[in-house]
Amino acid sequence: MTSPDAPVGVRFVEVSADHDGQRIDNFLLRILKGVPKSLVYRCLRKGEVRVNKGRSRPDHRLHAGDVVRIPPLRVSADDNVERTVPYALAERLEAAVLYEDRDVLALDKPAGIAVHKGSGVHFGVIEALRMTRPEGFLELAHRLDRDTSGVLLLAKSATALRAIHDALLSRSSTKRYLAFVRGQWARGTCVVDAPLRKGIVRGGERMVEVAEDGKPSLSRFRPIQQYRHGALVEVEIDTGRTHQIRVHAAHLGHPLAGDDKYGDAAFNRVLAGYGCRRLFLHAQYLSLPLGGRDLDLSAPLAPELAALLDALGGGA
Repeated sequence: MTSPDAPVGVRFVEVSADHDGQRIDNFLLRILKGVPKSLVYRCLRKGEVRVNKGRSRPDHRLHAGDVVRIPPLRVSADDNVERTVPYALAERLEAAVLYEDRDVLALDKPAGIAVHKGSGVHFGVIEALRMTRPEGFLELAHRLDRDTSGVLLLAKSATALRAIHDALLSRSSTKRYLAFVRGQWARGTCVVDAPLRKGIVRGGERMVEVAEDGKPSLSRFRPIQQYRHGALVEVEIDTGRTHQIRVHAAHLGHPLAGDDKYGDAAFNRVLAGYGCRRLFLHAQYLSLPLGGRDLDLSAPLAPELAALLDALGGGA
């Protein structure tokens, strides 16, 4: 049995062809099973993880043949406990499969499930699927917020992962979301080109805000239907910044329903009376070129969101 705070020695790991193109943080989280995510990122920030003897940012992409130095880590006994994926979570994820082939696995991710583990969360989508499907490579191709539902794409090979990332970076992909926003929408179709900066601490929480020195961020909002108290809009994003749609919508003066971070508390209370118990943001559609074909994926509006629209009824 491993004693509490047992040290793990220095390791040098050569990157295989299977992990060519993978982010260093994801590589570490995969091979350091049981090590808290916060500890992995702390080691990266402090420069204790080295790639070919040099410091590495969390988003650095590895190449086959790279040598990764993994420092001594102290892991508590609780972190070494072998955990089993809860049956209900495994069932929900299998029921959420939209599409699968030899290259990709696509889910209609339910709201309330994180894509990866974190503080107090032992299993996210990726950890649960790796345990229930242990036979091969599986990696998140992009991310969705915990409270966002809809299309989530995972790669089943390093080659597919690189191809998806290339498509996302080259803007040859299309990502559309459905959102319910506060108030009368009188703008028609509009584009929000507002840079975003994350890491702002406000009230003890890390926030994202519009800032001149932020990263370029572009969202297109198109109204679909006006309802009591708000409007259903389609949002297409060219970039995938953290909380991008939520912050851009609030920047327009139309915060998202159920958003307890950037939203309007009074608006949220009104919609709670109609049964809104979550963030109204749904990743409806994703398309991109992959392996000489066009991959087109869509997820129907989550039942609880459709029920809210029925309860609100059409018309201003």
